[in-house]
Amino acid sequence: MVQGVSRQVIVVRSPDPRFFEQAIFIVKEDAFKTSVTADEILQEARRAADGYLRQHTRWNRLWTRVPGPVYAAAGAVGATLCWCLALAL
Repeated sequence: MVQGVSRQVIVVRSPDPRFFEQAIFIVKEDAFKTSVTADEILQEARRAADGYLRQHTRWNRLWTRVPGPVYAAAGAVGATLCWCLALAL
């Protein structure tokens, strides 16, 4: 538990609630000392959250697009190759 510390945070709600409810960004103390507006900081937080989701869910979307029979066929081919190699040795 932290006492006596005041921090500004930005909460970004997830557009896809399957993964996250919200992302919480802790704003640096000197962020508002420059000529950056609150809207610009909020937009940057949204870009960061969107970029993270795109980067870390790309493979999940790819594998869910492959139909089940393709997995079955790949497994059958793999098993056949293993048996052929085992019998050849």
